[in-house]
Amino acid sequence: MSSIAIKRKSVALIGNPNTGKSSLFNALCGSSARVGNYPGVTVEQKIGTLLQSAIPTDVIDLPGTYSLAARSADEAVTIDVLCGARSDTPRPDAIVVIVDATNLERNLYLVSQVFELGLPTLMVLNMWDRAESEKHRIDVGQLSERLGISVVCTTASRRAGVEKVRDAIGRLLDAPSGRSDALFPRNEFPKVFLEESEKLQSQLSSRGVSLPLLEVDRMLIDRDGHFERNAAQKFPGILQELSEARQRLEASGVKIPLFETKSRYAWVRRQLDGLVERPPVNSTSLSDRIDRWLTHRWIGLIFFVLLMFLIFQSITALAAWPMEWIESTQGILQNSVEQFIAPGALRSLLVDGIVAGIGSVLIFLPQIAILFLFIAILEDCGYMSRAAFVVDKMMSTVGLSGRSFLPLMSSFACAVPGIMATRTIDNSRDRMVTILIAPLMSCSARLPVYVLMVSAFVPSGIKYLGGWVSLQGIVLFAMHSVGALVAIPIAWALRRYAFPGQPSTFLMELHSYKWPSVYVLYQRVFERVAAFITRAGSLIFCTSIVVWAAGYFPGDHTKLDNAIREMEKIAKGADRSNEGNQEVAGESGDLRSSLEAVQKNINQARSELIDRSFLGMAGRWIEPVVKPLGWDWKIGVATIASFPAREVIIATLGTIYSLGANENEESEGLKEQMRAETWPDGRPVYSLATALSVMVFFALCAQCSATLMTIQRETNSWKWPIFSFVYMTLLAYFGALITYQIASGLGLAAR
Repeated sequence: MSSIAIKRKSVALIGNPNTGKSSLFNALCGSSARVGNYPGVTVEQKIGTLLQSAIPTDVIDLPGTYSLAARSADEAVTIDVLCGARSDTPRPDAIVVIVDATNLERNLYLVSQVFELGLPTLMVLNMWDRAESEKHRIDVGQLSERLGISVVCTTASRRAGVEKVRDAIGRLLDAPSGRSDALFPRNEFPKVFLEESEKLQSQLSSRGVSLPLLEVDRMLIDRDGHFERNAAQKFPGILQELSEARQRLEASGVKIPLFETKSRYAWVRRQLDGLVERPPVNSTSLSDRIDRWLTHRWIGLIFFVLLMFLIFQSITALAAWPMEWIESTQGILQNSVEQFIAPGALRSLLVDGIVAGIGSVLIFLPQIAILFLFIAILEDCGYMSRAAFVVDKMMSTVGLSGRSFLPLMSSFACAVPGIMATRTIDNSRDRMVTILIAPLMSCSARLPVYVLMVSAFVPSGIKYLGGWVSLQGIVLFAMHSVGALVAIPIAWALRRYAFPGQPSTFLMELHSYKWPSVYVLYQRVFERVAAFITRAGSLIFCTSIVVWAAGYFPGDHTKLDNAIREMEKIAKGADRSNEGNQEVAGESGDLRSSLEAVQKNINQARSELIDRSFLGMAGRWIEPVVKPLGWDWKIGVATIASFPAREVIIATLGTIYSLGANENEESEGLKEQMRAETWPDGRPVYSLATALSVMVFFALCAQCSATLMTIQRETNSWKWPIFSFVYMTLLAYFGALITYQIASGLGLAAR
């Protein structure tokens, strides 16, 4: 018997931003998605396998776009994939266009362009539940007949209608239907444009270059667009011919690109005529009534600031219990290791290097997850686009538009996806400025530093407004705001001197508000937290080992190991005595004295070893540089070690202090060790002034190799990551210096 191999198919998902495309992709493919970057560019490549399909099918989730007039990197990849212009990605066998059912006219503009690709097409009317609740009436059957394609209604966030989409894709791939005359015809365009396009195609053909009319049309329509840039590289003289053709079109009254918009919307209105019944014009939707307040010039801005303040207040309150649970689990694990492994290098590595290092970062995972949850809620309910609209006027004062808001807001979670999100900004100057200030946004990696310093050195008992607002929450919010406030003059200076030019216009679609989907929220938070753990975990593990080794070697640990064995022997004897009820007051006092004496020997041995270690040598060398900031050499070393990722400073401090801190039986972890640290003259190293100095430094510094590498990939130059590192490091140093000096002057340097 001979087996027949079934050819693998591929389907591309395309749609406007915020139409639920990613929700539909996840519903169709489950957890089979493969995420990476398209080779040669930094646009995310997301491909999954269509579940429950008789034909092996890849589903390609293309970046959201309003049209195929490719200008940004995301749009360029989208059109290249759809046209089969990428050697690493085969041309799709079919296209699924996801459309917002409440905004058909706007979304069908993209559909009309997709039709010109000549591929079998399925249209999905998503957010069908919202369309019904808002009393939109759509004759789906007649719409399908007019367009000549299948139309399926779904609510992807609730997985309603997903099976119908899966079945429709199977039918489309199994027996693609013929093309209908109702599909967008080129003769919708002015005759003079068609003549110019065909003339240009003929001129290219005479040079041996065969291009479809779609690409020629786009070259003519999209000034400085993707197709024009590609043509300029391949065909010398084409720019002159395009310029002359556009001049002839302008002389004939055909305004580029305005004529395309008019022609396509005229076609869209004819297709929808008599098939769509919208809510009465004089009625005001709930979203409109809410927007009267939330998009108000001043009320909207005040609401936005208060909302951000509430979020950061909630982070400290909601994360308290899970943080305590993680900390206790870490202590149990360390005690377990100490019970089974004798004192020495291996035990020190496990307890002080690996467990303490990773555990000291995982303890802050609750705050990070809560921050991601709040951002996901704001995105899914529809408020994030309103926030962009509200801050547009403010951002225009520094030469940017509201389009930069979403990448900057994403950078509060992590600067890497925030910088990558700038691809949707078509103005190159705005994009560069946004990339260079995005690392100043207070990302989740800074949160562990803030929480440690705030919880250890900002008084917890000071509260306002009847206990609803705490001083710790205020400081945490202020630290998250420092970078954003400093970014304002930085953006203004960059836009004025490094990237001068006219500010770009801002256009963003405000979708109706909706209740966030629990599934979507879970998925977004899980993916982002998992990515954070994966990215930070390897860096923390490696850095913890390096820092532990630098603090452990060179040195003879015999004295320390013997003292630890003696401590454990005395402790075990005390336990046996307690179990047998033989302890008397005198014996208890003797045990306590013995434990104190041995603990003193342990502390002294650790202090001597850390001073003579490689870490101690490096710290003494840099201490004169960091001392004006209120730091000792240990803080300086931890800061240098945290260059791969800011959150590594917690693991580094944990490693350093577990080796050299003056611990006692009342120590409660890293915070207590830091509080006990003193200068040689007995003054405490840490104070509120020192904590503020450290937090300001990390609010402004460029301690993140992943961010710098992303800047290099996005700009295709090492110039800009080097520039970012230098300017942010100087900014952080002088910001921390000024903060410490002012705080000291106010008396905050005293314990």
